[in-house]
Amino acid sequence: MPDLRIGHGYDIHRLKTGGELFIGGVSVAQGISPIAHSDGDVAVHALIDAMLGAAGLGDIGEMFPNTDESWKGAAGATLLSEAHRRVKEKGFELVNADITILAERPKLMAFKPRMIEVLASALGGSINIKAGTNEGCDAIGRGEAIAAHAVVLLRLKE
Repeated sequence: MPDLRIGHGYDIHRLKTGGELFIGGVSVAQGISPIAHSDGDVAVHALIDAMLGAAGLGDIGEMFPNTDESWKGAAGATLLSEAHRRVKEKGFELVNADITILAERPKLMAFKPRMIEVLASALGGSINIKAGTNEGCDAIGRGEAIAAHAVVLLRLKE
């Protein structure tokens, strides 16, 4: 029986006018961007948190603290690469990841295939992405914030 581990991650960021919005490693909008220490890619950050949790490596805030200036403005791909390296060092490989992105704006359906391609290329394994809205409820529903949940399954390599 393979040694399997499940992890869950969550991230949310308020949005501001100006800049560029990256979700799932893909530029999805110009003129809006997250208020964040790094690039604020909620899908990648939730995915990292889920991977770290499954591997028993703490959380994204411990690995990439917002008090560490070396991570200021860091691209999600850079953070993901480092987290993935540490997960692999512990002997784990990604089986699959399921990510749910919550955003009123921009509409994400057209970007999902590219997000899956980018993340699968970086991590291997099977990647699924779902996108939804918050039906007008709270800061996400008013288009003031975006969020993502991720669940991953890791397997200890034999």
